[in-house]
Amino acid sequence: MFTEPASRGPLIGAAVGLGLAIVAGGYYWHNRHATPAATAAPPAAPAAAPAPAIEHPLPAADASKGPLPDLGDSDQPFGDALKDSSGGSLASFLVPENLIRNIVVTIDNLPRQKVAVSRRPIVPAPGTLVAKGDELHATLGAQNYQRYAPLIDALRQLDMKRVAAVYLRFYPLFQKAYQDLGYPNDYFNDRLVKVIDGLMVTPQVTGPIDLVRPNVMYLFADPALESRPAGQKLLIRMGPENAQVVKQKLSELRAIIAAAPPRP
Repeated sequence: MFTEPASRGPLIGAAVGLGLAIVAGGYYWHNRHATPAATAAPPAAPAAAPAPAIEHPLPAADASKGPLPDLGDSDQPFGDALKDSSGGSLASFLVPENLIRNIVVTIDNLPRQKVAVSRRPIVPAPGTLVAKGDELHATLGAQNYQRYAPLIDALRQLDMKRVAAVYLRFYPLFQKAYQDLGYPNDYFNDRLVKVIDGLMVTPQVTGPIDLVRPNVMYLFADPALESRPAGQKLLIRMGPENAQVVKQKLSELRAIIAAAPPRP
């Protein structure tokens, strides 16, 4: 038996929290220089690089619902909106602190090799992951897939149109959180669509998955699997049937928030 990496929950958290799942709360710096009399003016500063074109623009938020809270005060209203959109099925899974920020961090991490465990937006799956065999030859036990059953059931119940409406409503706060990560000129929804596209091409592994244990944690024995992004490895680890549910919901979300179909 071995303990699964604690990042096991973020993928569903991303799918659930957005639907998973913001105006951009950027800032600017301005310094005023006085030019002394009888001296030459300083050379003009080079023009700032233009912001990248937005690939998947979203409509403006519905102002009839009133102003949004500040990002730091958004946990309760955003969490309540998510719970309402899910009929309450998400209530027991959400980590209520820094919810939007943690969703943004998790989504940004999914194409990378590691996910920030401390920033996951939902509680981890219960129990520990069991490897069949011994340290010399082990495989991922299919019984582990059942640990995800409650989360997957909650995900199945989601109406992605309602969840997407929550995302669109709170999008300026998602954008602000994304800029605060160090992307002042980038558009979070473009990143989200790109992440979804990367998850959708995760291979479906139906046979036994061999594991190796070079140190404390088990890894996929197949280098082609182990080298995949963290989000794809999470999908593989939860089993093909559970992964298919996540992919279906992400596909429904993408159809709502993306301006263009996925590239081949």
